[in-house]
Amino acid sequence: MADTGNGAAAQAPQVQLNIQNQFVRDLSFENILAQKGATGEVQPDVKVQVNLDARKRESEKQYEVSIKLNVESVDKPNPDTKIFLMEVDYVGLFHIDGVPDEQLHPFLLIECPRLLFPFLRRVVSDVTRDGGFPPLNLDNIDFMKLYRQEVARRSAQQGEGEGATTS
Repeated sequence: MADTGNGAAAQAPQVQLNIQNQFVRDLSFENILAQKGATGEVQPDVKVQVNLDARKRESEKQYEVSIKLNVESVDKPNPDTKIFLMEVDYVGLFHIDGVPDEQLHPFLLIECPRLLFPFLRRVVSDVTRDGGFPPLNLDNIDFMKLYRQEVARRSAQQGEGEGATTS
């Protein structure tokens, strides 16, 4: 039997990821256009704000990851006219093993949301359709880009805090 290397690959921990459960924790949809009794043509301009959160659960190697979306649709020619508002908090419960501690934070905020997103997209599509509008099919979200932006924002914020001290 020939040794093909130093054996490091054989010793690397195998990452295990299982989605234990996923659910809508909170959901709000307001059809503002219908509430105002407005009629006529509108040209929707949709803005989506994404917030991510992750936390350790009491059970060993279990984590809760949530994607919170705030979706606002306004009329393009008249941006003061709101068409609908939607807020959704979508949660996944994960069992994760074999991820090194220094890589766990990005893993929770990049890989886990990637797995949840197709299901959240379906919820948003169904709710907007059931709310009286064409289904809103969200574009893919680059969770790695979001993570990097948040890391850069926090380090800039810490840098400002350090530079703000006076003697």
